[in-house]
Amino acid sequence: MLVTLMALVAVLGQKLLGPTTSSSATRVLDWGQYTPFTPIPSEIPPSTPRGCRLTFGLILSRHGARYATKGMAEGEYHPLFNKIRSSVSEFGRGFEFLRGFEPASETDRLTELGMREMVDSGRAFSRRYRRLGTDVFVRASGSERVVMSARNFTSGFYDGTKMKRKTSEDDDDEDEDFIVIPEREGFNNTLDHQGCTAFEEGPAADLGSSMRMPWLRIWATPIRERLNRNLPGANLSLVETVYFMDQCPFNSVIDPDAEPSEFCGLFSPEEWRGYGYYQSLGKWYGYGNGNPLGPTQGVGYVNELIARLTGRPVQDHTTTNSTLDSDPKTFPLDRALYADFSHDNTMMSVYAALGLYNATAELPLNRRLSPDEADGYSAAWAVPFAGRMYVEKMTCGRGADELVRILVNDRVVPLQGCGADKLGRCSLTAFVDSLAFARDGGRWGTCFAET
Repeated sequence: MLVTLMALVAVLGQKLLGPTTSSSATRVLDWGQYTPFTPIPSEIPPSTPRGCRLTFGLILSRHGARYATKGMAEGEYHPLFNKIRSSVSEFGRGFEFLRGFEPASETDRLTELGMREMVDSGRAFSRRYRRLGTDVFVRASGSERVVMSARNFTSGFYDGTKMKRKTSEDDDDEDEDFIVIPEREGFNNTLDHQGCTAFEEGPAADLGSSMRMPWLRIWATPIRERLNRNLPGANLSLVETVYFMDQCPFNSVIDPDAEPSEFCGLFSPEEWRGYGYYQSLGKWYGYGNGNPLGPTQGVGYVNELIARLTGRPVQDHTTTNSTLDSDPKTFPLDRALYADFSHDNTMMSVYAALGLYNATAELPLNRRLSPDEADGYSAAWAVPFAGRMYVEKMTCGRGADELVRILVNDRVVPLQGCGADKLGRCSLTAFVDSLAFARDGGRWGTCFAET
């Protein structure tokens, strides 16, 4: 997969990097949350520090690369290209392929690339934490692409450990060896935000869209003008310009070999950086630190994480499922390895509840910040396809306190608010103390307040 991703980057005139390269003067493919997984450069070495021993490893992962969602495909993409085909008779140079182009009819499911991403992820997790054994406790949120991601991850994990995957006598039920948490109204699920009415239906629900509109007008206006010159009669809007650009990542990740789509070369590297920033604004103000209720949607998961790190029962009154979390069969506290599978939006809220990007100032709406300038934040760096957070505990010397460290896509994220050392780590006690926002329930009390 590395070769094909390098081909994608080459098309954009960018450079693919290894995980330990300094991030100054480097670039990673930036298609926002539609970026295929790539290790992010880390200023702090991501390897286990010399003299330290890992005692705990957890992964929270987004699903792998997928087809467009049904809502976007049927509601936006197909109508857009139907309009282009019916209204444009003369196509500009390089745009001729659009005469016969139709968006993929498949929706929502993992692509072949997405499946491979998750197998690779399982193997990588196995290699990193091989000294912690071969027994990983797995949970997945209940959408098909997330469940399939968990399956492919576990396949890669057990392949990496050279151990047979644990199954029941009924091998036809592929879900029996991990927990699937339903995604439906009224069912508490820390891996899928949906329980806070004020967040889902109130003013906070539209913040991600509204806050990126100023940047859309600045960045996309000249692109729209150029597209309309090459597609006379199409009269694309600014939002349709974004939907047009979406076809580059979606038609690249659906190719079995991840060959770059013809759409990709229609835009310059600077235009793609603007696209990535547009998507980053949407995630930041929609689900992350920039939304007053964004961090609260991740509080339940953080309280589950605290329970796993400390071996103590979950203390939470937000999105946790008390039936599942009180049963050691569905929420054990004695494992060394855990793997959870979710969506990009919920992961943004978890990152916010953990305070991972508290050093990042509010993102400006009238100019673009690079990930370096945003203290390590962008949608591509935080929640790409198959994006992942590792939480690990380690001991470094006899009698020493346990230390906690977090990596996001192989980049060590220095912990905030707990006195992190030069390697980005905090003691377990200080780390848990720093999570007072989550332990106190965030702003959950405002979720159902009458307005």
